[in-house]
Amino acid sequence: MAFDPATMLTLTIAIAAAAAVYLLLEWRSARDGSLLCWSAGFATITVGSSLSLLRVDGHFVVGVWLANGLLIFAHWLFLLGVIRFVGGRASRIWWLLPGVWCLLLLLPAGPASSKFYLIFNSLLVGFISLRASALLRLAPDVATVGTRQLHYVLLVHGVFYIAKATLTLLPGTLIDLPVFRGTIIRVSLVEGVMAIMLIALSMTGTVRYRRESMIKRLAERDPLTSLYNRRGFEARTRRNLANVSAAHPGALMLIDIDHFKLANDLHGHAAGDFLLVTLSDLTRQILPEEALKARLGGDEFAFLLSDTSAQQIEHFGEELRVRFYETAAKTFNTPYPVTLSLGATLFNQPPKDLNALLEQSDRALYEAKRNGRDRLEVRMNG
Repeated sequence: MAFDPATMLTLTIAIAAAAAVYLLLEWRSARDGSLLCWSAGFATITVGSSLSLLRVDGHFVVGVWLANGLLIFAHWLFLLGVIRFVGGRASRIWWLLPGVWCLLLLLPAGPASSKFYLIFNSLLVGFISLRASALLRLAPDVATVGTRQLHYVLLVHGVFYIAKATLTLLPGTLIDLPVFRGTIIRVSLVEGVMAIMLIALSMTGTVRYRRESMIKRLAERDPLTSLYNRRGFEARTRRNLANVSAAHPGALMLIDIDHFKLANDLHGHAAGDFLLVTLSDLTRQILPEEALKARLGGDEFAFLLSDTSAQQIEHFGEELRVRFYETAAKTFNTPYPVTLSLGATLFNQPPKDLNALLEQSDRALYEAKRNGRDRLEVRMNG
């Protein structure tokens, strides 16, 4: 296949149009703002490349300035999508870029203006791409294969455009921007096809990984309380249990809501949901942030704590018990008080498995209920 401008632009149009449609379809299902920005960016490249193709075929109905201006706007949309993807906010200076580019339209026609326009155009694309790449340097526990790939693709793409602007400054540079002639133009078109293809693949891969992660996260979360469910809890306990030692003991705490069914029967299921959400909110406020928190089912909750002690467990249990009772008593009138029974197991070495630890904590919980409810029972492992 010949690497002539018409062929390169046709490939760019096909790849960009396919990426725009795919990302738009993904946005319709996910409603993620970054997807809409990226889709609009590829759509803009499709339009700009189509206008450039018309010029190559001799249809000079549209100036080259507009076609290249759309390239700037497309990269600006890519940057905006990356900002939304990482949860940031666009600086005011980036909102001024379209207006800054419009000032180039005031340049008089001529070879000098053409070269200056290419330099400025290349610098804008380069710096926008480098800024987007920098934003995608995420922490190792947040970064994915897709985000890393997109980071490096945008980095190389930005460096290429900065280099192109530098080469254009050299005397005798072979370039004729209005009719797409010259070594730099041809190399730029080839790089453009490769960059658009790699950016599209990276973005779609990033989107796919995010969607799969979201599905996995939803499958491991309790929809009412947003705590982990049993599946999510069991999947994350192995690393926590392995780090337990005599210097850094752990604890597993189980909680049941006393007379939960009574409150449900007297005040409806909304009352039961309120009690479950109240308990989950209290655990977020009182227990350490790094503690694993889960609703195992019904009114049974489990919490795995690291680097703790019997005194800390008693403090956490007492505060949970008192604050939950105060809220429940003010909200619902029941013949018997709605309280918490808590059973905890302290251990200073990794247990054989989670089930054995759950059984020990369950026995402590049963002991709390047998001794009158509304209390905490703590046992030592072994």
